Amino acid sequence: MYPISFDDVVAARARLRPYLDPSPVRHYPPLDELVGHGIRVLVKHENHLPTGSFKVRNGTSSITALTDDEVARGVIAASTGNHGLGLAWSGAQRGVSVTICVPRGNNPEKSAAIRGLGATVLEVGDRYDETIAACRTLADRDGKTLVHSTNHREVIAGAGTMTAEFLEQAPDVEAVIIALGGGSQAVGAAVVRDAMKPTLEVYAVQSVGASAQHDAWHDGAPRAGASVQTFAEGIATGATYDLTFAALRDGLAGFVLVEEAAIAQGVRDLWRITHNLAEGAGATGLAGLHALAPRLAGRTVGIILCGGNLDASRAVTVLSGGTPY
Repeated sequence: MYPISFDDVVAARARLRPYLDPSPVRHYPPLDELVGHGIRVLVKHENHLPTGSFKVRNGTSSITALTDDEVARGVIAASTGNHGLGLAWSGAQRGVSVTICVPRGNNPEKSAAIRGLGATVLEVGDRYDETIAACRTLADRDGKTLVHSTNHREVIAGAGTMTAEFLEQAPDVEAVIIALGGGSQAVGAAVVRDAMKPTLEVYAVQSVGASAQHDAWHDGAPRAGASVQTFAEGIATGATYDLTFAALRDGLAGFVLVEEAAIAQGVRDLWRITHNLAEGAGATGLAGLHALAPRLAGRTVGIILCGGNLDASRAVTVLSGGTPY
């Protein structure tokens, strides 16, 4: 049913331990009041990890699993930001050459941050799908190991370490709500749930502007090349993925969509209440909790502030009360 086992997550945790401290879990009573329905909200602050995103778990899991020969040849990946940052950071820890392919015109702040960690950044393709295709060609040409942001077992195992850690920190959590892009975090959560707390419910949420995974989950038909219009870059996917599609169908308790305005409001609410700046994907869990609140009334619910890398121009727009498009 799942592309990885709980043993894979346990092994990834052992490899990550020398590099990453646990991210904090915090309770903010004003969030409970905001959500209502008697829900106690716990926030898992993945934005406090190096690079400001849970993707550093995925990158470190992948880099530390490389053979000596793969280390010598280096790795390559396609990314618009957080996956590339995670690989660049973890590659620097182990002395691995990292090349990140980004679309032309990529967010300059994220590209600069990837370069700042020592990785090579190549602008290829006008759309992310074109970037992925070009990245595969370069990997074959140069003999580098391709680390896909979703279709990679060690990436999913790394993402699963978040939920294992969360359940140890907050064993009373009854449901978690995860912003879904490729699905590594949600699939990892389902694998951990089955082993550590089978009663835990895992929910996913996407933007109405990038609903491919949501629509596929509901009707069972894989997607490719669907429209993507969301400022939440971490969930801006127009396709389903081989390693996560069936696992999401089996492992999720529910999957909802939220409006872009609701995601922007989530950024503002998290800033006001927690004083943490969330990127769009990082606030999508809170937006999803509002949608799911009647169903989760009276329970302890975890939301994942999965990333805090909101660029300056969008931050100005959102914190001024607007919604970027």
